[in-house]
Amino acid sequence: MTPDIFDLYDVIDATWPAASYQTLGHWTIREGQGGGSRVSAATHDRSQDYDPDPAIHAMRALEQTPIFMIRKDQEALDHMLEERGFVIKDPVNLYVAPIELIATERPKAATQFVAFPPVAVQREIWSEGGIGQARLDIMDRAQCPKATFLGRIDERAAGTAYVGVSNGVAMLHALETRQQFRRQGLARNMMRSMGFWARDNGAEHFALLVTQANIGANALYSSLGMEIVGQYHYRVVS
Repeated sequence: MTPDIFDLYDVIDATWPAASYQTLGHWTIREGQGGGSRVSAATHDRSQDYDPDPAIHAMRALEQTPIFMIRKDQEALDHMLEERGFVIKDPVNLYVAPIELIATERPKAATQFVAFPPVAVQREIWSEGGIGQARLDIMDRAQCPKATFLGRIDERAAGTAYVGVSNGVAMLHALETRQQFRRQGLARNMMRSMGFWARDNGAEHFALLVTQANIGANALYSSLGMEIVGQYHYRVVS
């Protein structure tokens, strides 16, 4: 059975975990420690009965800027936060595909390497793309089957990514390609490599999330046969 959007919310938390979680009624508060929106946003587990004030106070107590992830069927929360001056940030598409659509043809061995922890050149590539130690710490603390991938072109390190597996779903995070190696098929080849690794580690589906504004990436994932199963966006203080 294809995972739905609610399944993928859980996979995000398992493969890209916050430093800590706190439950306040129906709110989940995440401590991000500088790791970005996904590990810092508060979420509500229902589609009604919202009172954002406890979540706002809890995030401020963590010295975090209040930020909310707006999930499926939470239009009322979205409207409430808009009226209070919270603005939309980073609308995201969530894609999923059967693993057989990704693990189709193995790339040449010399072009793809799998490692955990990541090697120094992977850290350099991530750093060039603005992915620093706080996000590497997220990868370290994930308690799931996981790996990082190094892609090469002409024997040169060209791209890197991280994948974790939870509940039969492999989720891709932090795919970064060096500027000079873009539009050369690197990301596609890396995903093929990820697909085989994920299949060997129990995944039946492959998933990822990408901002709607990233036109090129959305086109790539659609061309691989991946389908959008839902979206989310954030609301943050303007």
